[in-house]
Amino acid sequence: MTLASHTLAGQFNPFNGFGQANIGLAFFGNGLCALVESDLPYSARLTPDGDIETLGRHDFDGVLSVSMTAHPKVDPETGEAYAYNYNPFFPPFQTFFKFDREGVKHTDMPVLSLSCPPFIHDFAITRKYTVFPDTQMGVNPMGVVLGGSLVGLNPRKVPRIGIVRRDAGSGCEMRWFDVPGCNIMHIVNAWDEEDDDGNDVVVTVASNIMSAEHFLERLDLVHGLMEKITINLKDGRASRRPISAMNLDLPAINPAYIGKYSRYVYAGIADPMPKMSVVGKLDLAKRVGIDRCVVTSRNYGPGSYGGEPFFVARDPEHPEAKEDDGHIVSHVHDEKVSETRFLMMDAKSPDLNVVAAVRLPQHVPYGFHGIFVRDSDLS
Repeated sequence: MTLASHTLAGQFNPFNGFGQANIGLAFFGNGLCALVESDLPYSARLTPDGDIETLGRHDFDGVLSVSMTAHPKVDPETGEAYAYNYNPFFPPFQTFFKFDREGVKHTDMPVLSLSCPPFIHDFAITRKYTVFPDTQMGVNPMGVVLGGSLVGLNPRKVPRIGIVRRDAGSGCEMRWFDVPGCNIMHIVNAWDEEDDDGNDVVVTVASNIMSAEHFLERLDLVHGLMEKITINLKDGRASRRPISAMNLDLPAINPAYIGKYSRYVYAGIADPMPKMSVVGKLDLAKRVGIDRCVVTSRNYGPGSYGGEPFFVARDPEHPEAKEDDGHIVSHVHDEKVSETRFLMMDAKSPDLNVVAAVRLPQHVPYGFHGIFVRDSDLS
């Protein structure tokens, strides 16, 4: 009733979106944005004394009229940022688009092959393609009207993955591939390969949400099974291989490897979701035996839980730098003493050694996404 009265009074425009922009952050087009799927991006800036100032909703000079994903993907080589939004009320239910390196938004590409509004939290890009998971979870506007949840689960739906070229002229070029039992929430990365005949193959590494029916109400019962999904675009075959049986989520890679083969993954090990009691390092080059790819980890200690790990390269401009030459950073909260610390760990060390720890003045909630911004980006 309060939402409706504010709308009728002109104090709230539901077409702009609604939300707290507290899901993720992204830096693209020379600007920093705070993001949530249910609202327009919020432009922010860092002040000289290190504070963050919110500048307000950002519609990119009026060309972005509705909400946008909280997980845009920035090509580290071209500087282009790819994004999408979905409309829960009427078709087209999904639209994808891109921004050039200066932050200029290009033409919308409506996806007309969706018969109902999907719930797509994350996606991926390769050098050639964009990759969208369409899971059993979908948006149900009537659920809110009837006092329920905006997101629901359709157990009869077969999950699938949509792939479309980055240079597509129309959203109608999206191709869908069935991947039964694969409900993807967060994607680690995706890249292009070729089969023996030179046909395009798209490889995606992602966390598959097991027992997806519990995702909305009993997150503690959810298990994230990390898998490698390979789709041959010539014959349409999709294959899956489990990478680890551990409960892994909130994955991160070296951002310089977005869209191309990446060997190392850093992910939280849930105990249970969304609390991460351990951060693990995975080596995807180790192909023999499930869980053999988890090469090292750091336990945060009894009663301590971390958030999303983020990889920060030691010297991102060095052309010969190793993929894992850098640090993993994360917030870790000690529930025994109600203290949150910001940890910096050496990603190349055998035990992910902590090299710095800073006590924070307040608790950072579990499960949110972050970003590392360099002085060179802000200048």
